Amino acid sequence: MNLTVNEIFYSIQGETVTAGLPSAFVRLTGCNLDCAYCDTRHARENGTVMELDDIMRELEQYPSADHVTVTGGEPMLQAAAIPLMKLILESGWKCQVETNGSILLKDVPEKVRKIVDVKTPSSGESDSFETRNLKYLTDRDEIKFVISDPADYDFSKDFLGKYLLNKGVTINFSPVSGVMGGTELADLIIRDRLPVRLNLQLHKILWGPDAQGK
Repeated sequence: MNLTVNEIFYSIQGETVTAGLPSAFVRLTGCNLDCAYCDTRHARENGTVMELDDIMRELEQYPSADHVTVTGGEPMLQAAAIPLMKLILESGWKCQVETNGSILLKDVPEKVRKIVDVKTPSSGESDSFETRNLKYLTDRDEIKFVISDPADYDFSKDFLGKYLLNKGVTINFSPVSGVMGGTELADLIIRDRLPVRLNLQLHKILWGPDAQGK
């Protein structure tokens, strides 16, 4: 069983509640969406076919990692992503998967932390969210809204009120780098007293907006 892998690397986790902790990343190739604010376009096509055992051997180089992040692209496009997550857990790692929310998550192992995007209007993909995924979220999972303007913010706030207030998941509001300032978004969150987490991309603060493999 194999996967097409764009890159495997070790860095500081830049987002979610695990931000600041060392993570080993497995970035899989391919995506079914074309978001205007995508910052990983290099992962849409470029990749190397790897056996699952070879991926696990690569991860063994990073024993100090707090967790493994399976990301993309869109990792759920490749069926073998599920067996990979199971292997990661069986090897004693904590695991989280970053997904765009358009693909059903029912087969993701229970112990994997799901980081699920809800695409906002400025992405051009705001109709892509698979609402059935809401029933597969637990209080250890996270939802992320990437926000570039007031329309995105209002969309995210409305979605929060309609679907998420009683779900128990962590809700991340993340400003688009170089478009909306973190202070501007923080002021909106405070003004409206929203029960959300301001999600700044720590890796971009540390290494710049164009850093890859970080």
